Amino acid sequence: MSKKVAVFVWNHFTNDARVWRECTALQAAGYHVDIIALQDPKQADLAKQEAPLPNLHIFRVSSELPWPLIPMARWLKTSKWAQLFMSAVALVLVFFQPWLFLLCALLVGLLAWRKTRTVLRRCAIFSRMVRQGMAQKYDIYHANDLNTLPQAVLCAKLFRRKPLIYDSHEVQTSRTGYDSRLYGISEKWLLRFTDVCIHENHTRASYIEETYHFYPKVVHNYADVFQPDPCRHIDLHDMLDIPTEEPILLYQGGVQIGRGLDKLIQAIPLFDRGVVVILGDGRIKEDLQQQAKTMHLAKRIRFLPKVPVADLLYYTQNAYLGFQLLNNVCFNHYSASSNKLFEYIMCQVPVIGANFPEISKVIQEEQVGLTVDSHDPVAIAQAVNQLLGNRALRDELSHHCLQAREKYNWSQEKKLFLEIYKELEDGHD
Repeated sequence: MSKKVAVFVWNHFTNDARVWRECTALQAAGYHVDIIALQDPKQADLAKQEAPLPNLHIFRVSSELPWPLIPMARWLKTSKWAQLFMSAVALVLVFFQPWLFLLCALLVGLLAWRKTRTVLRRCAIFSRMVRQGMAQKYDIYHANDLNTLPQAVLCAKLFRRKPLIYDSHEVQTSRTGYDSRLYGISEKWLLRFTDVCIHENHTRASYIEETYHFYPKVVHNYADVFQPDPCRHIDLHDMLDIPTEEPILLYQGGVQIGRGLDKLIQAIPLFDRGVVVILGDGRIKEDLQQQAKTMHLAKRIRFLPKVPVADLLYYTQNAYLGFQLLNNVCFNHYSASSNKLFEYIMCQVPVIGANFPEISKVIQEEQVGLTVDSHDPVAIAQAVNQLLGNRALRDELSHHCLQAREKYNWSQEKKLFLEIYKELEDGHD
């Protein structure tokens, strides 16, 4: 009988390439995998439940406020009549039931305070994920990142007596947007309940050893070997109305702070030629579009929304070169070896990458691109122009990608991942 695994993710599970690779590896190895993710209220067509493969199911829990807080919050926020009505009720209660007035005032205040609504919403998500994690008898629980670890601990250790894997894709104590010391305190405390901890490279594993005094398992974030279907073709030049003689200079991934994208746009006027394509979505996308507009770069840059993981590399293979320009704003960025680096390699696209340990190790040892000071637009432009002006060098780097992808690919790395599961099962039999 196959083992059942509950996998928690704090996203909508539409573009999570790493978790998809891990879950499909488990499914192919004979496990029954249930992915517990979040429903996106902005995507009405996103299924609450789906089974993309046999024995692999996705359950998306609601991310809305609990009923009846949803209509009440919207009503109080948008309706003048609601505000007048509540004012009238308040006047009556002040005179006749002061304690009830105070209770109602507290509830309205909580709903009106945005941070409280966020806390209430996250508490609701938390409880729904735990409930879904208890809906079936799972043999193993797998938490992806710190924001799902408490749910997994409750399910695996409080309500069940099952093994728990903590798969951290980020350095939780030093990453953008995670400035509070509470993240480190909570991670340190929750780690005592985990049976296995996984990180994505040895730079991060060494950091964890210094911080928590143990060396985690390492499963690198390598991409699948890309074997394009000859019947499928995406022509970015045609799609974006880019002249065929203009090389496409591609960034793909999250459009977030610290990715070096503002520096990339500053560098564009220094490029000898080419059109930059930014493929992805994120919080600073509108800011970048405004930056490009202010710099009068309409002809030299294009923005595309994120695309399904299954289609991504068909876009990537159009590129003359690809960017991985993380800035050193936190140890999480400094130590990264993210998806896009290996996705470029899979498509034989040379990389202009930040000179950080994990990124530069791959680029320099395998000779698949150039490393730069990712904070310096001039340095970025010099590297780009070096490849634009030397097609033979660019093609040599592209050829080296063929050799590199035999080493840095998920087909090899997933053996280590499955071995972790085997050791865990052997230890709990």
